Amino acid sequence: MEFRPCIDLHDGKVKQIVGSTLGHLDKSVVENFISEYDSAYYAKMFKENNLTGGHVIMLGSGNEEAALLALQTYPGGLQVGGGINVDNAKKYIDAGASHIIVTSYIFHDGQLDLERLNQLVETIGKEHIVIDLSCRKRDDKWFVVTDKWTKFSDFEVNKESISYIEQFCDELLIHAVDVEGKRSGMQEELVRDLASWTSIPTTYAGGVRSLEDLRKFEEISKGKLHVTIGSALNIFGGELMYEDVVDYCRK
Repeated sequence: MEFRPCIDLHDGKVKQIVGSTLGHLDKSVVENFISEYDSAYYAKMFKENNLTGGHVIMLGSGNEEAALLALQTYPGGLQVGGGINVDNAKKYIDAGASHIIVTSYIFHDGQLDLERLNQLVETIGKEHIVIDLSCRKRDDKWFVVTDKWTKFSDFEVNKESISYIEQFCDELLIHAVDVEGKRSGMQEELVRDLASWTSIPTTYAGGVRSLEDLRKFEEISKGKLHVTIGSALNIFGGELMYEDVVDYCRK
């Protein structure tokens, strides 16, 4: 189990927001934290702690400069997502990203677009691709949600679909959308499912808020999954000490 840090960017600033509040015309984005530091500050911190596989997520437009700054500060140590497509993917790899992260680009109109996915593989290689299967539960099944988590796709996340999608990528990133950013505890059922379904490096995001949660996560996942923690960390305005998480996962 590795700790995978994150740098979420919104309006060019490092923020922690409730992701499910993005993309709604009739609702304001719920912001948990706005940092006084830039993306390079956090990239440098993660580099000094030898944390790899952290993700830089561009939440909407106006974040490219901040994302590139983070990648240049820690080349090879960070992944980048948000608005990535076949036309700009190579630019981010060349700028220092170890991987690009995609969801909505390959899941559009409610379906997995194999043509787009294959084009990405041909352009940068599967070894540079992380597929984000951010999901919500509907009718007692997990489904990928896209377009800032506002639309359900018809892609059910299960053992068979994960086995299929793993052919096209190096890692998976799964946000538990209904608990992400809410510091309300993880979705234990999803953690348990992912641990039994996945065969490549997979990072779970959503709801882990304490060392007790972290221990429970390790137990439920049998140490097989990586974990990311955002708004619960003290470096992002929470109460969970970043150093404690780093130390715990190192052990």
